[in-house]
Amino acid sequence: MFRKKKEPDPVAADNKSITSPILIGRARQFNSIIQRLEEANLYKGTVILISGEAGIGKSRLVNEIKTYEIGKKIIILQGNCFEPDRALPYAPFLDLLRTFILTLSPGQINQEFGPTAAEMVQLIPELANVLPNLSYSATSNPDIEKHRIFQALTQFFVRRSGKINDQSGLLLVIEDLHWSDVASLEFLEHLVRRVESLPIVLLLTYRTDETNPGLDKLLGALNRQRVALEISLQSLTAKELDALMRAIFEQDLPVRTEFLEAIFALTEGNPFFTEEILKSLVAAGGLFFKNGVWDNKPIRELKIPHSIQDAVHRRTLQLSPKAQEILTLAAVTGRRFDFGLLQILTKMNEADLLEQMKELVAAQLVVEETADQFAFRHALTREATYTRLLLRERRKYHAVIAETIENIYANRLDAHVADLSYHFYEAGVWEKTIEYSQQAGERALALYAPREAIVYFMRAIDATQQSGITPSLNLLHGRGQAYETIGDFENALANYEMALKYARNLQDIRTEWQGLIDLGFLWAGRDYQKTGEFFHSASELAETMGDPKLLASSLNRLGNWLANVGECDQAKQIHERALEICQAQGDQAGAAETFDLLGMLDITAGDFVESDHYYQQSIQLFRKLGDKRGLVSSLIAGSHGTFLDETIILPLRPIEEHQRGNAEALRLAQKIDWPSGMAFAEWAAGISMAGVGEFGLALHHGQQALSVAAQSGHKQWIAGAHYTLGHIYNLIFQPDLALQNLELGFPLALELASSWWIGNITTVLALAYLLKQDVAQAEAVLQRVIGPDKPARNLPERRMRWAWAKVALAKGQPQEALQIADELLESAPGTDKSQFIPALLKLKADALIALKQVAVAQQVLENALLGAQQRNARPLLWEIHATIGHLYQLQKERDLANIEYSKAREIAQSMTNTIEDPSIRTDYLHATVGSLPSEKAKTSRQIEKGKFGGLTTREREIAMLIRDGKSNREIADDLFVSERTIEGHVGSILTRLGYTSRSQIAAWAVEKGLTKNR
Repeated sequence: MFRKKKEPDPVAADNKSITSPILIGRARQFNSIIQRLEEANLYKGTVILISGEAGIGKSRLVNEIKTYEIGKKIIILQGNCFEPDRALPYAPFLDLLRTFILTLSPGQINQEFGPTAAEMVQLIPELANVLPNLSYSATSNPDIEKHRIFQALTQFFVRRSGKINDQSGLLLVIEDLHWSDVASLEFLEHLVRRVESLPIVLLLTYRTDETNPGLDKLLGALNRQRVALEISLQSLTAKELDALMRAIFEQDLPVRTEFLEAIFALTEGNPFFTEEILKSLVAAGGLFFKNGVWDNKPIRELKIPHSIQDAVHRRTLQLSPKAQEILTLAAVTGRRFDFGLLQILTKMNEADLLEQMKELVAAQLVVEETADQFAFRHALTREATYTRLLLRERRKYHAVIAETIENIYANRLDAHVADLSYHFYEAGVWEKTIEYSQQAGERALALYAPREAIVYFMRAIDATQQSGITPSLNLLHGRGQAYETIGDFENALANYEMALKYARNLQDIRTEWQGLIDLGFLWAGRDYQKTGEFFHSASELAETMGDPKLLASSLNRLGNWLANVGECDQAKQIHERALEICQAQGDQAGAAETFDLLGMLDITAGDFVESDHYYQQSIQLFRKLGDKRGLVSSLIAGSHGTFLDETIILPLRPIEEHQRGNAEALRLAQKIDWPSGMAFAEWAAGISMAGVGEFGLALHHGQQALSVAAQSGHKQWIAGAHYTLGHIYNLIFQPDLALQNLELGFPLALELASSWWIGNITTVLALAYLLKQDVAQAEAVLQRVIGPDKPARNLPERRMRWAWAKVALAKGQPQEALQIADELLESAPGTDKSQFIPALLKLKADALIALKQVAVAQQVLENALLGAQQRNARPLLWEIHATIGHLYQLQKERDLANIEYSKAREIAQSMTNTIEDPSIRTDYLHATVGSLPSEKAKTSRQIEKGKFGGLTTREREIAMLIRDGKSNREIADDLFVSERTIEGHVGSILTRLGYTSRSQIAAWAVEKGLTKNR
């Protein structure tokens, strides 16, 4: 076959490693990776993906990279995914951490893990034996627990990436991601989002022909972020295969054509398969060294194996019987196996077992990883060995292995429940399968790994069926909880309903109560009527149980449901009772939840001032308790901003304060990977930004809300996102786009039976039809929900009444519109009746103008203007200025009219600039600025005003008094007006100058040299 310049040693040839000493056909890929590694530094990490079919050379390329990087003194940590560990949460990281820990003393372990040692014990229970005095305060919130684990792992890797003994930066290798558990893939996605700001290089490998949804999601995230270099390995060409065989056999001349063609046809250029075929031929004597060259029998006489299984089997026939038995036991154990476990299984002394292991290593079937651990050289080798076993043989071996693990680790089984679940299940030992699978499933849920938990609970439930017994309630509840977490409604429902049925049959009242609560929460995203039925039943049951905390929890759930269906008064009484119970029990977590729900209830009722009072308390408690999920909810709802505020009184605080709260909530929701929280935060941000005229940002947040909600399948927030987009499109005069969204959201609101979303979407639908001048359709959509004469009991109904007034105006019925406006002003919830509600006052003014009561209308509009300035409601401000200008024009006050039109034009133009879409921007400009009279030449007074940031004479006078250190009360006394009027003028000055404080106004007045004449 070959001719060689220098004859090899025949004895050495017999024991030769049939692997290539050099990398063949991968120079371009190797150089690309090295270039990426050299571009990465201590301040910017990167991701490298190596993909390809089994045996294509991914691990070999990784080893070459690791060898190269060791020379450059980079820290390397590696974790591997193994097929039996697909259901083990964080499996590759446990593999990495346990290998790492073996080299450390207890003191070093504590030092390495630092403040995250307690979280690490949750991952690796056996660490508790080394670090016994750690305290860990677990929460009942799986999102928070998952986030804590993510943070602990991230901090560990960041610490390892720091400079240690002249080593700096971290190369984190995770191999065979196609076998990874979902929790690990989610953590990697979390880490990838931060990798560019960390000194970490992620090197990941996976088989392209064995991807799964979790891996696809990670790959999609990498693609979107564009942070990864992907290396896709292809089969070797015939020329490269020739080079591979020449390198293996250290020959200079080409391989004989007929032999090369035969091997290439069989292996299709797969390097590992090629090496295995060659090893099989050497072992069987088909390839041999003779007279200074390697040669082969004639092709027709060669018994070339036609599969990996066949190739591996032929090689194992050359092993001693004892080595074959050990290889089989190892294959059943897994890709990686423990020397000590094998010694107990085989009952061999250490010296004899070592001899057998040397034989397996020499045959290149396994490799030594550490003094205690060995692994199959390739996953295909292990698979080939395992699949040759009959099912009965497999069950026997799995049973022996499981029983041995039980005996070895009797005092620390927590760390091995996943292995025991797997081996006992494969052995068909059902009682043990149930026991260990339930423990493994509960542990997976605690680690926020629901897909892995499903695997374990499925094993346990299948084992109960195989045994002819009824599954336990804990198993059904656990599996239902896991299905609900991943959004599989039908399977979650089936498990919860079965658990409830069994609980009732067994008269297990506490489990029955839990089943009712579970079903209530499950239906909350789909059908509020069913939710109410379950929460009512849970509350009634809790009354009989004598457990105050369960009763308070039940009352809160029922109260929240009542608020969502519009029964605010009844909900208030129920929540207040729950609060009394929590405070009497000293239950801070329960109190925080109740304050949050009371705040939400008052938003539903329209009392935002009282709501703010409750949210300040819930935010404080959630921060104290470290409950990030609760904090997200309270921060969002507590940052009222200017959403849904057309008919209500607000707690007036700077808009920046509201935006900070919402931004913090969004960051937290992203950190804890809570899709519903993210959708909620994006929804609120979209509404709030629209309220102040930041339309580009508003649309971005609205679209993000829809995207996040759609991905998680949360119907409530899908409806909410469509509402948000519809509301924004109305504000920018795009009624057709508004209707497209609202008509998608309304059926979801009906399906949910949510009075909140039905009422709010109906309001905005009516406004969209009014924009299209389709009064009849606007009237029809309102009529199907609430009649024109029905008193408003809550915020959605107040908004629909407001919309009815707009319909009355459009129909030429201003007296009816005026009546509704006065009714809503008088009935506004809250005690601060002096606060101006600008949208209602604008509505009232429009009705008065239609009734030709111009003087009264003008005063109402002045108040509306002050209210809009206090709220920074720019979309309403331009309309008010335009309407005041119209009134001045009717009174022949042209100069004053032009000033108001100029203000309206300036505000509308500034909002136009926030719209990104050119066509929508043009439409908006035409609908706003284009609707105003043409701008006249400026008067001397207007020119003078322009020198001072657009401030009027009165506003400049107030700025001068602020410069002199006077308070609003003192200024009001000097100018003989109300303090409320001065507050409005100060708000206008801040808006025009773009300032946020009185001190800035004072400095500006000094800079401009304002005097009484200027």
